[in-house]
Amino acid sequence: MAVDMGSLFMRNLGELRVQPTRKRVRAKIDGETIVDSSRAVLVWEPKRVVPAYAMPVEDVVGGTGPTPDPADGEGRDYSRFPVWDPRVPFSVRTTVGRPVAVGPHERPVAGFIAEDADLDGYVILDFDGFDTWLEEDEEIISHPHDPFSRIDIRDSSARYQLALDGVPVVDTTRARILFETGLPQRHYVPREDVLVDLAPSSATSTCAYKGVATYHSPIIDGHPVEGLAWSYESPLTDGEGVRGRLCFFDERMDVTIDGVALPRPKTYWS
Repeated sequence: MAVDMGSLFMRNLGELRVQPTRKRVRAKIDGETIVDSSRAVLVWEPKRVVPAYAMPVEDVVGGTGPTPDPADGEGRDYSRFPVWDPRVPFSVRTTVGRPVAVGPHERPVAGFIAEDADLDGYVILDFDGFDTWLEEDEEIISHPHDPFSRIDIRDSSARYQLALDGVPVVDTTRARILFETGLPQRHYVPREDVLVDLAPSSATSTCAYKGVATYHSPIIDGHPVEGLAWSYESPLTDGEGVRGRLCFFDERMDVTIDGVALPRPKTYWS
């Protein structure tokens, strides 16, 4: 019987997973290099869907030290989350091990030493604790890149229509569909094919592959619907094909493709 690859990856979600990388990886605080290693290992702790970097302790300036009692996720119960995405704090885990600190005393970064033979001598690091991360000589943001995840952007001539509460919002045959591993496909449309006015939103988000997203609020019946659309105005290389285009949350709108109404995707953003 054939193996469904998506199911294969999800089957091991509850396990501690590791993957060595050939990249030279560095992390900096206030311009000072704290980590510099060509022996980094990507680590997915149980339930997590994006990796963290684990580094040999000897490749961390000053090694590791004790840390105060770590935060416990501000008391929130994450057990109900079927998967742990970047919203779940670094301090929340099910892996057996001990918390440590790395970096300068005046600005320590959280680390974790897992009790696992394949990570002996390594410390898992909190990505957000550093100012800058580099893979080779290129800066990365949000989280390490996952070698088993990718983005494809394809032009589509299908007629893509969006409506909200009966008000047409998008009508285009010039969408670019962004396919990203493990996520719903997204339609990025030319601004000229958006049928309503947009108000700016103060919200932003970051993607390790696409960059920093800015959000927009479509005006429906005279009122802005906060943060329903986003765009990448200065995308990273992987997102270049959608530069300046607009994308809307299909989860919150009525979607029609070539005249066929589609069910709304069920995601965190629903």
